[in-house]
Amino acid sequence: MTGAQTETGPRQRAAKRRWRTWLLQGSEQAAQYPAPHGRPPPDHPGNPWWRIMCLSGVDYFSTLGYQPGIAALAAGLLSPIATLVLLALTLFGALPVYRRVAKESPHGEGSIAMLERLLTWWSGKLLVLVLLGFAATDFVITITLSAADAAAHVVENPFAPRWMHGSGIWITLILIGLLGAVFLKGFHEAIGVAVPLVAAYLGLNLVVLVSAAWQVIGKPVVIGDWWSAMTAEHSSSLAMIGVALLVFPKLALGMSGFETGVAVMPQIKGGPGDTYQNPADRIRDTRKLLTTAAVTMCCFLLLSSLATTLLIPQEAFQAGGPANGRALAYLAHENLGEVFGTVYDVSTICILWFAGASALAGLLNLVPRFLPRYGMAPEWARAVRPLVLVFMAIAVLITVYFDANVDKQSGAYATGVLVLMLSAAFASMVAVHRSGRRRAAIGFGTITAVFAYTLVANIIERPDGIKIALLFIFAIMVTSFVSRVRRAFELRAVEVVFDDRAAQFIDEAAAEGPLQLIANEPQEHSRAAYREKERSQREETPIPLGRQVLFLEAFVKDSSDFSADLIVHGDEKHGVRRLRVQGTTVPNTVAAVLMALRDRTGRIPQAYFTWTEGGPIGQLFRFLVFGSGEVAPVTREILRRAEPDPARRPRVHVG
Repeated sequence: MTGAQTETGPRQRAAKRRWRTWLLQGSEQAAQYPAPHGRPPPDHPGNPWWRIMCLSGVDYFSTLGYQPGIAALAAGLLSPIATLVLLALTLFGALPVYRRVAKESPHGEGSIAMLERLLTWWSGKLLVLVLLGFAATDFVITITLSAADAAAHVVENPFAPRWMHGSGIWITLILIGLLGAVFLKGFHEAIGVAVPLVAAYLGLNLVVLVSAAWQVIGKPVVIGDWWSAMTAEHSSSLAMIGVALLVFPKLALGMSGFETGVAVMPQIKGGPGDTYQNPADRIRDTRKLLTTAAVTMCCFLLLSSLATTLLIPQEAFQAGGPANGRALAYLAHENLGEVFGTVYDVSTICILWFAGASALAGLLNLVPRFLPRYGMAPEWARAVRPLVLVFMAIAVLITVYFDANVDKQSGAYATGVLVLMLSAAFASMVAVHRSGRRRAAIGFGTITAVFAYTLVANIIERPDGIKIALLFIFAIMVTSFVSRVRRAFELRAVEVVFDDRAAQFIDEAAAEGPLQLIANEPQEHSRAAYREKERSQREETPIPLGRQVLFLEAFVKDSSDFSADLIVHGDEKHGVRRLRVQGTTVPNTVAAVLMALRDRTGRIPQAYFTWTEGGPIGQLFRFLVFGSGEVAPVTREILRRAEPDPARRPRVHVG
């Protein structure tokens, strides 16, 4: 072997170590990322609700960049009527639902956590994984659709170089890559950027709409022409309303900001009388945020729908047309000149890009909030950079799949939005039903039915959304359960605490030497049963004669949980001293307690088990699903992995 080859090995290993260190840097920061779903530190003073409205508004208000064009393409001349249906569902459906969610989930967990609390054991975890798949669809499509629409504003700008025309997909990919690069470097002070950005964007939109209104007032004939053309297409007003009801599900992405509006709650400044259990002022201000954002967006959507339908030829909305994906920008250029139109384009590009940043930041907080807590994600899922790389790769694939087309992605976006709204409506219905409010439950049930219809209609019309969501759900399910199995032999105890009685038993027994513990089935036994258990264990295993023994009994509360704080309670019953503890699984809980006993006493504890009857495959299944199984060998394996030094490892004996 040459000297060059000898040096290459250590150099490569050093490079790998540097790469791994950089990649995993800040592994505990993902859940604290400054974003709508972020959880600020306890000493964070919070912000006024109107500033936080701008943070959630970069997602909600940015849909003005493409919503009017999508509405015109979906409903044609009926776009204003279909938009009215959407606004009714927003104000009398989505808004009451999320005002209720704000009360039921005041710390920003949202409807996903509400539904998790409704279902116990594995059913709740599986439901959360499914909803996370739809949430991932919502957020990822927000990134790709916003970047695609921003690219459309770049390409269609009259000052854009000619070589950019037809390069929308490459501009979209560059914007997505820039987004990923910013997050890999570090993205901070989201609120400080969001407030002026939203204020400027809404201000420019207001100028465009006032200009359009002035033009309509100056030419009132356009209203008559629109009405005549619409009545020529449809026989009656009822027919118009019926068609509008059929097409309005395509407009559902205009309600995309509500889930984010609840997620921002931890960022809102509470009142002096707020407590963690009852942050009344924060709930009130969140409801102000939701109501103000909804009313503001409804006004803009209705006016923009009227303006674009009355003033833009229908053929301009078609694929490749100058108003496709940029209807208000088209009016800005046509009515207010190229300079103002370019300023409008720049503002739209910025808020669309920032909407993608908000969505990515939401993903970076949502995934660590649930999956690692379930043990259903590897430890690197707590780090920002690996997650950024994963989500950017997915965004690139989706962009290529949809050819960076805004219209093609709108169905997938609406699917993610509607599923989250449907889950929120259902959770609200159950919450008020349990509180005994029958009329409110009927109202939320009606809203749930409307959202269910809207979702089904959207899926039937545009199935791409459910296909992508199912891919996300499948990927999350597979990776989650593989990760759960791989991490099954961790200690899985956040902290082990001994109560006073348990500490007394431990200290008295440790004064005689290493602790002698008999692992016992976690249920109540008679005096005779305890005596027989101790006799058989002394007979079959090398428990020193005359030494005091403690019975260790581990109970499983919810085996679908991955980790928990362990509180060991001591009591004396039927003439024996017992240490009783509740955990997520029996073997992991016993192993964690043994390690804590070693650290407390400074001596290696001895644990005595009895073999469990049954085949190994069945026992493995019982361990993974029910948290029990063959306790002795699994406990020993957990201890082996937790303590590599055999001399310091608690002893496991089996009789």
